[in-house]
Amino acid sequence: MAEQRNRESGWSLQASAIRDGVRLELSLPDLAGQPFTAAVILDRAEARAFARALLAAAGDAAERTFPHPEV
Repeated sequence: MAEQRNRESGWSLQASAIRDGVRLELSLPDLAGQPFTAAVILDRAEARAFARALLAAAGDAAERTFPHPEV
């Protein structure tokens, strides 16, 4: 099991190994005034595809965040 808590916003992401893949739980402390947890169960191929998509999105966001030097 792995868990990441964002101290600034209070959200958490937890990943747990299950028999045929992984269970992801995203918890938000306040969504429209109520706590909220979404759970997704992925098989191994889906989990790998999801991880690749998250990594690509993070890279895209980082590139847009930092200014590009003039050449």
